[in-house]
Amino acid sequence: MTDDIFQLSEPMEDMLPNMKDRMPPESVTLNMSDVFKILSDHTRVKILYALSLSELCVADIAELAGVSQSAVSHQLRILRNSKLVTWKKSGKQVFYALQSEGVRVLIKKAMEHSAG
Repeated sequence: MTDDIFQLSEPMEDMLPNMKDRMPPESVTLNMSDVFKILSDHTRVKILYALSLSELCVADIAELAGVSQSAVSHQLRILRNSKLVTWKKSGKQVFYALQSEGVRVLIKKAMEHSAG
């Protein structure tokens, strides 16, 4: 094996201006990093996965995630504030769902990456 395997044959300087134009604004990358921080919690990941399957109430989420309803409520507050989860009231019960199809795709892709 030679040492030149990892050296580029030609500089990429001519590509950098085009690539730089495609970089997202700082505000977008900061928001992305916040999403990844939120996804770093095991309980929140279980909640999001459960909600990727169906709209659910707190009691059902707690049962599926294997944590207390109080813990689920606390985590749902974080998920709502980060705009990953939405809610609607039906009578006295509140049902939670993923905010968008984009969140569902994110959870699905993370699952595929983790299981593969």
